[in-house]
Amino acid sequence: VQLQASGGGLVPTGGSLKLSCVAFGSSLDPYATGWFRQAPGKEREAVLCISPSGNLTRYSDSVKGRFTVSRDNARNTVYLQMNSLKPEDTAIYYCARVRCGYKDGNYYAEALDSYDYWGQGTQVTVSS
Repeated sequence: VQLQASGGGLVPTGGSLKLSCVAFGSSLDPYATGWFRQAPGKEREAVLCISPSGNLTRYSDSVKGRFTVSRDNARNTVYLQMNSLKPEDTAIYYCARVRCGYKDGNYYAEALDSYDYWGQGTQVTVSS
């Protein structure tokens, strides 16, 4: 399955964006789907995930209370609503099928597919 994220852009601090993640070639709904981000010069960060049915979500501390994930399995799409954006949210955002949860109180996610199937991601830039 190939996933493609879109919807990024340039917003001021405090602004909002809604990203979309569409799956091609297979259905998303048997799997949890997660969002990752990578800022220049930094390691890839797991941000949040949503269960296959959409009734369970998990968030990293860095975005909890500001970002919301949802999904529409009929459209094979997962959404990321980002509010109260900060300059440190600037990154390329990717989506992937994941195994995710909390360990020792910290959010984690492991991608089920190699990075080659993640698509190009979508750039989010938050100006200060």
